[in-house]
Amino acid sequence: MRVLTISAYNPGPRTGAGNKTYLVSGASPLLIDAGVGDPRHLDEVARALGDAPPRVIVTHNHSDHASGVTALAGRWPGATFFKFPWPGSDDRYDVGWTPLEDGQAVEAGDGRLVVVWTPGHAPDHVCLFDPESRLLFGGDLLVRGGTVVIPASAGGSLAQYLDSLDRVRALHPLRVLPAHGEPIDDPEALVDAYVEHRRGRERQILDALVAGAATPADIVSRVYEALHPGLVAFARDSVLAHLIKLEEDGRARRVGERWELRS
Repeated sequence: MRVLTISAYNPGPRTGAGNKTYLVSGASPLLIDAGVGDPRHLDEVARALGDAPPRVIVTHNHSDHASGVTALAGRWPGATFFKFPWPGSDDRYDVGWTPLEDGQAVEAGDGRLVVVWTPGHAPDHVCLFDPESRLLFGGDLLVRGGTVVIPASAGGSLAQYLDSLDRVRALHPLRVLPAHGEPIDDPEALVDAYVEHRRGRERQILDALVAGAATPADIVSRVYEALHPGLVAFARDSVLAHLIKLEEDGRARRVGERWELRS
């Protein structure tokens, strides 16, 4: 499978060096993620495709992955856009979405990719898997050298995310191309490390509750060190995701705006 990496040109505290989009070339070219509409991204797609309108799969409807559909549709009126449905969110951009289904095979280059629904980071998050090479296009499921934010206030679910990690691990991918950061060549080990990290974070949050912390902001101040100011809100959201999971597990409860352990 021939894959061209095309930068979205959107570096920042949340995106790191910026998003990566992937163009699978061949008889049926496929662009994975839409970027943010930067003209340099559009020009690189055009150089790779010529005049052919792109087929684009968006891994999930977060702006750094999806907002470029408007510019792509403007440059190529015949472009087609695919994503897993997220009711109430899919009308965010004025393009016609072709819905994806879990397990669906999609033509990509000279082969096919299988849609793997992996909610948790977002309700509509998908990965794309090549069973022949065992290459996985991972979206925001994994990132080398860091962890993934679970935005509980915007549809994120830690319980679903952990289930999605298990599902991807069971595929035994050999390599993951993530939307952020460098390729991951030992993805099963990284999944195991992620699960252990979440267990450790859960223990820290339980300890913080025992010590009297009662809000996500209180907990962030206790368990995160040297956090970039631009990431504080995301840390609070991830803590909230842990608290909601603890509530679902019957180990914590929300009392108004505060949280406490269940006795």
